[in-house]
Amino acid sequence: MKQVIQNFKTGELYVDEVPKPSISDKMVLVENKFSLISAGTERGTVKVAKANLIGKAKQRPDLVAQVLQNIRKEGIKATLDKVKTKLDSLKALGYSTSGVVAASMDSNSKFKPGDRVACAGQDFASHAEVVGIPQNLVAKIPDNVSFEEASFTTLGAIALQGIRQAEPRLGDKICVIGLGLLGQITVQLLKANGCEVFGIDLSPKLIDLAKDSGAKEALLRSDSNLMTAIDNFTDGYGFDSVIITAAAPTNDPIELSAVISRKKGKVIVVGAVKMDIPRDPDFYRKELDLRMSCSYGPGRYDTSYEEDGQDYPYAYVRYTEQRNMETFLNLISEGVINLKKLITHTFDISEAQKAYDIVLGNVEEPHIGILLSYPDNAEKDISLVNLKSNPIDQVNVGFIGAGSFAQSYLIPYVKNNGASLDTVVTSKGITAKNVGEKFAFSNVSSDAQDVITNKSINTVFIATPHNSHASYTISALKANKNVFVEKPLAMNYDELEDVKEAYSKGKAKLMVGFNRRFSPIAVKIKQEFVNNGEPKVINIRVNAGFIPKDHWTQNPNLGGGRVIGEMCHFIDLMQFFTDAKPVKVYADCIKSSNDKITPEDNISITVSFDDGSIGNLLYLGNGDKSLPKELVEVFSGGKIGRIHDFRNGEVHKGNKTVKLKLDGKGHKQEVKAFLESLKSDTEPPIPFESIYNTTILTFKILDSITTGLPQQI
Repeated sequence: MKQVIQNFKTGELYVDEVPKPSISDKMVLVENKFSLISAGTERGTVKVAKANLIGKAKQRPDLVAQVLQNIRKEGIKATLDKVKTKLDSLKALGYSTSGVVAASMDSNSKFKPGDRVACAGQDFASHAEVVGIPQNLVAKIPDNVSFEEASFTTLGAIALQGIRQAEPRLGDKICVIGLGLLGQITVQLLKANGCEVFGIDLSPKLIDLAKDSGAKEALLRSDSNLMTAIDNFTDGYGFDSVIITAAAPTNDPIELSAVISRKKGKVIVVGAVKMDIPRDPDFYRKELDLRMSCSYGPGRYDTSYEEDGQDYPYAYVRYTEQRNMETFLNLISEGVINLKKLITHTFDISEAQKAYDIVLGNVEEPHIGILLSYPDNAEKDISLVNLKSNPIDQVNVGFIGAGSFAQSYLIPYVKNNGASLDTVVTSKGITAKNVGEKFAFSNVSSDAQDVITNKSINTVFIATPHNSHASYTISALKANKNVFVEKPLAMNYDELEDVKEAYSKGKAKLMVGFNRRFSPIAVKIKQEFVNNGEPKVINIRVNAGFIPKDHWTQNPNLGGGRVIGEMCHFIDLMQFFTDAKPVKVYADCIKSSNDKITPEDNISITVSFDDGSIGNLLYLGNGDKSLPKELVEVFSGGKIGRIHDFRNGEVHKGNKTVKLKLDGKGHKQEVKAFLESLKSDTEPPIPFESIYNTTILTFKILDSITTGLPQQI
C-alpha cells in the first residue's frame, strides 16, 4: 500500500510502498478514502525533521536532557547508538482520515466491514491507503456526510474541546485568535452555539473567510483600529472568552488575549503558542481564568482509553474524544457546519509531495484545507513487500517485532555474526519498511505468518510486547524453527506449560534473552569461584527507577509488570553464578497509599538454591537516577566479586583488590553464542530447564507477595 513518509534524519518526504498494518484486539482496520493535511501542525512536524541535529535539539530540549542522563548511566557509545537509531527512522504523517472498515476486532462489535467511519490519532490515522485504529478513535459517518467532510473530524473534535473549555453561553462575545483551519471551524461552531464571534489573524484572506464562516467581525492583527473595534464590539467590557487557535513562536497571542478579555473572562489555549504569562496588569487585576485545551478531548494521552479501549462512563464524562468526534459528524449532518468552503485542494496520494510543497511554502498558493484521496487499489491489501534478494546463509533469520531495543541490541549482532536477514515483521508497515531498509532485510511484512510459514526461514527472533511472546514462540517451535525470544518467555503458568510442551515435542532450539549472564564481567567473576565447593551468597541491588502505571510494561495484560518482565534477568543471573536449581523463594514489597506507586516495583526477594546458596534481590523504583543502576556482589570461599553497572568491577581476594574493566551487558555475546550453537548443532547456551525455572520463579514471587508466605519451586 502507499503511505506518506518522512525520513526523520534527512527530512526527506515522499510516498512509498509499505506493508498494510495489522490489527489486534480492540482495533479497527480501515481503507482510507480521504485524509486531511493539518497545515499548521504538520508544517511544524515536517520542519523539525528537516532541521539539522542542532536545530532538532533546540526544538526538543527535553530529549536533550534525556540523552545527557543516559550518557551518565550507559556511557557515550551506547547512548549515541540509541540516538542514531531514533534519528534514523521513518515517520508517519497525518492524524485525521475517513474511509471504510475492512475488518474489526473492536470489543463492542460496534464496527462492521463496509461501515463508513472517521478516524483519529497520530501514528494511527496516517496518510496511508490502509490504517489500523484503536476502537475509541473511530466514529461512524452519517449517511448524508461525505468522506471529504468526514476527514475533518479530528480537527473538529479539537475545536469542540476548545469551545467546551470556554463554556460559552448564548449571546457570549468571543474572540478567536488565529483563523487557520482550526480557527475557521471554531468560528462556525461558536456561531452555531449562538455566540457573537470576533476573529483576529495575520492574513487578509483568512479574515475574509472567517467573515464568510460566521464571524460577526474580523480584523488583521496589524490593523491600527483593532482595539477601538474590539471596544465597540464588546461595549467596552472586553470578551467573555478568548480562544487562541494560532500557532505562534511569540508571546503576542497570550498578551493580546489578556488585554482584550473582560474582567473574570476566560482565555483558552488550543494552539501551540509561547506562554510567558504576564501577571500584571491584566491576568492578575482582571482575575482571568487561563485554561488549556487538551487536543480531541477527555481520553487524550490516556493509554487505557486510546489504546486499551476502556471507555469513560457516559454519565460522568459526557464528551470523550470519540463522543466529540461523533458530535462533530452530527453537526455536519445537520448542516450546522459547512466544510466545503474550507477545502482548497485535493491531491491523489501519489501526488502528496505537491500538497506538502504548498504547506511548506515551497509553492506560493493560497490554501487552507488540503485533502489527500485514496483510489481503490487491489495492491493495498498486501502484507509482504520484497526489498531485495539476499543470499541465504546457514542460519536464515526472521524478526517478529523490531522496536528500538531490537534495532540497537539484536538485529546488528545477528547481521554481524554470519546470519542472513530474511524478513522483518512489525504491526505498522512503515516501521517494517524502515527497519528493512536500514538493516538490508530481504522482505518486510506486517503479518507474523509471513515468517512462521516461510520454509526458508529456520530461525525466528521475537521482540514484540510481552503478552505475545509465548504464542509466537509456540507457533515458531511447531513450525520447527529455532527461537530466540526476548524476556519474558511467558506471562503465566498456562503459557509456560504450553511452551514447554511445544519445545519438548520438537527438535528446534530455544533461547531467551537473559543477556547479563553473557556479559564479559559476569563471566570473569564466575571464573573466580569455579570448583571452590562452597555455596554462594549473591546480593543484587537494582536502582531501576520509577515507571508510571500507564506505561505498557506495567499493564498486566500487555507487559505483565516488572517482576515478570524485568526481574527475571536477575533470577537468571543468580542461576548462572550458582549453577544450581532454585527451590524456594520469599518476597515482600512496600505498602503505600500513594496511587502513583506500584508496590511490586519496590521489592525484596530471597531465593534459596539446592546447593545451599542464597540470592538476595533488592529491586527499587523509588530511588534517584544519580545512583548507578545495578550492583552485583558474589560472596564465597573467602572471595568477593563485585560488578558496577556491568561496566567495571573488582575481585577482593588475598587481602587485595583486583580492578576489572570489562564493559557491556552481554547482548552481543548472547546473540553470538546462540547463533554458534545453531551452526554447530550443539545445545543452546542456556539449558531449557534453567529458562523454565527462572520464568516459573517470577510467578512464584507474585504468589509470595499475595500470600505472604515462602513458595516452593
